[in-house]
Amino acid sequence: MNSPTPIQDLARNPIKRPAPFLPMSREEMTKLGWDECDIILVTGDAYIDHPSFGMALIGRLLEAQGFRVGILAQPDWHSAEPFKALGKPRLFFGVTAGNMDSMINRYTADRRPRSDDAYTPHGAPDKRPDRAVTLYSQRCREAFPGVQIMIGGIEASLRRIAQYDYWSDKVRQSALIYAKADILLFGNAERALVDIAHRAAAGEKLREMRDLRGTAFIVPQGWRPDAGWSEEDSTTVDTPGRVDAHPDPYAMEPEQPKQLAGAELPEGTQPIRLISKAERLRAKLEARQKTVVRLPAYEAVAYDPVLYAHASRVLHLESNPGNARALVQQHGERDVWINPPPIPLTTPEMDYIYGLHYARNPHPSYGDAHIPAWEMIRFSINIMRGCFGGCTFCSITEHEGRIIQSRSEESILREVEEIRDKTRGFTGHITDLGGPTANMYRLACKDPKIESACRRLSCVYPGICENLNTDHSSLVQLYRKARAIPGVKKITIGSGLRYDIAVRSPEYIKELVTHHVSGYLKIAPEHTESGPLAKMMKPGVDTFERFRELFDRYSKQAGKKQYLIPYFIAAHPGTTDEDMLNLALWLKQNNFRPDQVQAFTPTPMAMATTMWHTRRNPLKKLARSSEKVEVVRDAKQRKLHKAFLRYHDPESWPMLREALFAMGRADLIGNSPHHLVPPARPGEQLQPAPRGNARGGGGPGTPNPMPRQPQPRQPLARGSQPKLGNGKGKKTSGTKPRVR
Repeated sequence: MNSPTPIQDLARNPIKRPAPFLPMSREEMTKLGWDECDIILVTGDAYIDHPSFGMALIGRLLEAQGFRVGILAQPDWHSAEPFKALGKPRLFFGVTAGNMDSMINRYTADRRPRSDDAYTPHGAPDKRPDRAVTLYSQRCREAFPGVQIMIGGIEASLRRIAQYDYWSDKVRQSALIYAKADILLFGNAERALVDIAHRAAAGEKLREMRDLRGTAFIVPQGWRPDAGWSEEDSTTVDTPGRVDAHPDPYAMEPEQPKQLAGAELPEGTQPIRLISKAERLRAKLEARQKTVVRLPAYEAVAYDPVLYAHASRVLHLESNPGNARALVQQHGERDVWINPPPIPLTTPEMDYIYGLHYARNPHPSYGDAHIPAWEMIRFSINIMRGCFGGCTFCSITEHEGRIIQSRSEESILREVEEIRDKTRGFTGHITDLGGPTANMYRLACKDPKIESACRRLSCVYPGICENLNTDHSSLVQLYRKARAIPGVKKITIGSGLRYDIAVRSPEYIKELVTHHVSGYLKIAPEHTESGPLAKMMKPGVDTFERFRELFDRYSKQAGKKQYLIPYFIAAHPGTTDEDMLNLALWLKQNNFRPDQVQAFTPTPMAMATTMWHTRRNPLKKLARSSEKVEVVRDAKQRKLHKAFLRYHDPESWPMLREALFAMGRADLIGNSPHHLVPPARPGEQLQPAPRGNARGGGGPGTPNPMPRQPQPRQPLARGSQPKLGNGKGKKTSGTKPRVR
């Protein structure tokens, strides 16, 4: 990977005095002495000037580069008028749906509208549209025809190629096609963003910028950056073998005589030159850097599940910035060209971005409005980016990459002091030092050359790579220094923990358990059975057991009663009813009573989504005869899988009894400790089971011992773990919703 110019050295007219808040109105622009904005950022979130919110981070970065940046936060999309509030930007509109994909933000895993929005004042719903990137872009063009538009953020990033959309149950084209944007930014796009802004200021059009990593754009079919590029066709899964020509037994032509030693060679013949391994590798790398891989066209993947799965596999294999090639996918008469992913930010660059001026509060226009997402992160700090776990149901890797990008210790400690001094309501409690994962800080491949050549989808599955550094000493040192800062009374870790690498550093677990757990620690084994875990690329439950043993031991040594809060996914691809039954039995045996449970939600571009849509496994090379993946699509079966996780809830018992009868496991219905659910009370009228099969119901007329009214909730058994929540599977105050 080439070393690009550091972001902090790109500023040409650096800002001298940052604005208290980036302006959201003409009045604020007037106070700053602006007659126009250079760049206007449109977002589906409320504007909170904090680096955990992408729009604030991007806005402050552009401001530091000398640009006048305005914010249109959650504009009313029903007309173009609200998009005219700050006037026409001199350079371009930057459009994002916000910190979450708008469809995930607005709908549950069962496709039902959510009743709240954590990124909106007072949690009010319906403050952003479906597919916000597309609609916002259309309104920007209506407001100012001919204006340049750049799209980015997680929604655009995860929809940069043709992708399955769970909410419409079809494959949709690239977000570029729908938004009609000039350019799309994906991944950690800060460096590309700064380059684009400076080049636009110099008069270059966005649609002409085609040489930046981390960007995608629309080109005519067959376009190439220059004549030196070649194309690798990956539009099919068929791999024909070599065809050897059969000799003609009737041929009468005489054999050509062999060249004798010392004979005169034909004119132009060159002597054979031996090429060293280093030269061969260098030539191969140079050729690879000028090779574009052609994915199956949108029209093909939209109707062919095998080709869709193949395209998904190729995309994920071409995700390492050290060796990824450009990708191209035909959409109708045009191509969507995707440059290789951005080169990860260095520690000084991360420090520069997070060290910019932030007010660390919501915009004053919101007054004292309660914004749930802000309340959740106001006292937390991002210490790193990226995740090398590669969980197939998670989109972090597709967006932030597998290479960990860490801030320096000094930068993090300085932010702790800023929270103490600037954030209103601080009482001495830092609620998180984390990121996508709590304990990947400064973990990386032991050899940069190996890292740049690697094409593994995960550094920790099926086992932890021997080249991965798992030393947690830097994180332990950071924890100790952070809690020693005057005014800091307590630091807890709110980000999810990767327990399979934590067990490699017992010292870290001891430090965490002794000082940084406030009664409960969330952890995500996801399942106990090998079938679903293999499709998730998660470790076996024995690794979780090792972590739990260390957690309990060090909690006891610290004289604390602390509990693990495990998360599990229902209805994940590769999961059968028997898998969920075994998980429920394990939960009961271990006295876990999950209250907040979730069913698998197919998110754009995730590999598990590919499994769900195609019933093929993109973790392996694809063929027409590839294995079929068990998929839970039926609404009743999805509900049953969630009911297994809530085996302790009386509202789940009728469905579980019905399923156990159908599965031939009526032996699990009873009142003893080894039973899963209690029987119906004597004398209750039974209802016939609905028509169905072993996945959710018995045959017609099968007796179903279900009480007409749910039984009262049973008390917890002695020694069992307390639950969080209100008993109805809904979030309650003080609990953090799970963000993947």
